[in-house]
Amino acid sequence: MVTRGFIGRQPASKDAHRLPPGQHVVNSFPVLSAGPVPRLATTDWQFVLKLGPRVLKAWDWAAFNRLPQTTITTDIHCVTAWSKFDTSWEGVTVDDILADAGLAAPTEFALAHSYDGYSTNVPTADLINSKAMVALKYNGQPLSPDHGGPARLLVPHLYFWKSAKWVSGLQFTDRDHAGFWELRGYHMYGDPWREQRYTND
Repeated sequence: MVTRGFIGRQPASKDAHRLPPGQHVVNSFPVLSAGPVPRLATTDWQFVLKLGPRVLKAWDWAAFNRLPQTTITTDIHCVTAWSKFDTSWEGVTVDDILADAGLAAPTEFALAHSYDGYSTNVPTADLINSKAMVALKYNGQPLSPDHGGPARLLVPHLYFWKSAKWVSGLQFTDRDHAGFWELRGYHMYGDPWREQRYTND
């Protein structure tokens, strides 16, 4: 686990309602990853949508960037107990990805896959209806490799390990398959407000 950038402060009382239990606020943006940061050229990047093993549609970088772009400002919460308020992201919502593929969400479950071999499971209901995006920019700038660039999944209402860095695709599945950290004792869902950090939480 690579970790740096923990500088915390307590929120002002007016913001206390935004902070899940067990969390503290940071002004910096800590960098955490399960291994080395992959360096991906956008010319080599592809996003693939699958149903089980079957490819439904794939986009190269140029085609993906032609999809509708959405900007959101949201709070994010890491399982390692830091939270960051008012983060700004730009990217393509999962709704718009599915629409471009001419699909409704095909199953109740999904796995996000990354270029470094990482994966994480997310219920489909937590990806659609404007709840999640594939983020391409942070604070108006292209997403840096340390933070998952050129593209990462963003599911801000769940602990941040669900927002897979260096995302390469979504695979819809017929059951809830555990991903990288879930196989290693992390919670299958990961709701910060219920402190679902580990398997039995």
